[in-house]
Amino acid sequence: MLRTSRLLYDERLTAPRSWWAISVLFGLSLAAVFMPYGLIAALIALAIGTCLAGMYVSAQGSTRIRVTEDTLFVADARIPLAALGQPEVLEGEEARAWRTYKADLRAFMVMRSFIPGAVRVEVLDPGDPTPYLYLSTRTPDRLAQAIATRD
Repeated sequence: MLRTSRLLYDERLTAPRSWWAISVLFGLSLAAVFMPYGLIAALIALAIGTCLAGMYVSAQGSTRIRVTEDTLFVADARIPLAALGQPEVLEGEEARAWRTYKADLRAFMVMRSFIPGAVRVEVLDPGDPTPYLYLSTRTPDRLAQAIATRD
């Protein structure tokens, strides 16, 4: 029989609205570059430039973090909560430090520069070379609480 776990936390790391405006501005600037070649070339450049920039923004905002009663889902990774230690909430300067000079190259990091908060969780599995997870999140307290809640 298939067991379903209750969803404790769900967040999509969407890009800020201003990035969407920037992708339209990128398309407009590309259209201005192609304007000397005619209106049709400028419209094609506007469409292509806006679509390419929009695809990039969409890709940046497609990562999802979910926590069920026994598993943490981040992007394509599925990590059992039993293999994780206690989560640590990181805000401001401490989150920036763990993204930069304190970072371990072996860590599993889902970083978004436009999200200031994060959660760091140690990996307890001795067979896993990953020392910790670094997860950017807009609600680090809620994510840490969801990860700390175990069956």
